[in-house]
Amino acid sequence: MPPEFALTEDALDAERHVVAVRGEIDLFTAPELKQKLTDAIEGGKTRIVVDLSDTTFLDSTALGVLIGAVKRLRSRDGALVIVNVDQNIAKTFEITGLDQIFTILPERQAAISALDAEHTSS
Repeated sequence: MPPEFALTEDALDAERHVVAVRGEIDLFTAPELKQKLTDAIEGGKTRIVVDLSDTTFLDSTALGVLIGAVKRLRSRDGALVIVNVDQNIAKTFEITGLDQIFTILPERQAAISALDAEHTSS
């Protein structure tokens, strides 16, 4: 039985926000992730970490949600960093070429640091 889908949020400060996903992101759960990301961006968050450490699966719908969030953030001079440790999910990013678009790191603290680095380099 796969873990129950759940989203948790952590507002680090006025600009930085973490959304952690547990379980599977698919056609049924991706809209919930999209809403959380949209709410954060519309609320003024420009640097977001999507933590997939406890995510067991994602499909093309989930990838579309992440791409949409990156586009919205870039138009606001923002950034999105993904935390992932799952080899199957990593392979999904590689096969689609999205590992070239997203910054993907193995731990949350490194992702938060990368947000800060991306912010200062732009």
